[in-house]
Amino acid sequence: MKHLTQEQVDEIRRTLLDQREKLLESAREQIRDPSNVAFEGGDEIDRADLEEERYLTFRIKGREARLIHKIDYALMKIESGTYGVCENCGAQIPFERLRARPVTTMCFECKELEEEQEND
Repeated sequence: MKHLTQEQVDEIRRTLLDQREKLLESAREQIRDPSNVAFEGGDEIDRADLEEERYLTFRIKGREARLIHKIDYALMKIESGTYGVCENCGAQIPFERLRARPVTTMCFECKELEEEQEND
């Protein structure tokens, strides 16, 4: 983290904490949503539509849970002083990349290589 100023680290920390709180609040609202209770009425099409909507909601929530895990990991790395260092090659990740994607664990070059390998 030597390449980041304290102001930059504080900005990223605030961004991560704000994003985490928004995700958690969205999950809390989903739990309180009365449409999540059992649906007894309607015909097969109504029930199928509701099931499809619930399926999509749970997929989104799964992605949000993974993002919360990444946010927590980034916050832990900030606290331990290892944030902003590529976990693949050890290079310093530029502030601009961290600002754009604060949960990133790789420099741009390593991330591109990973994506190329996934597409092969």
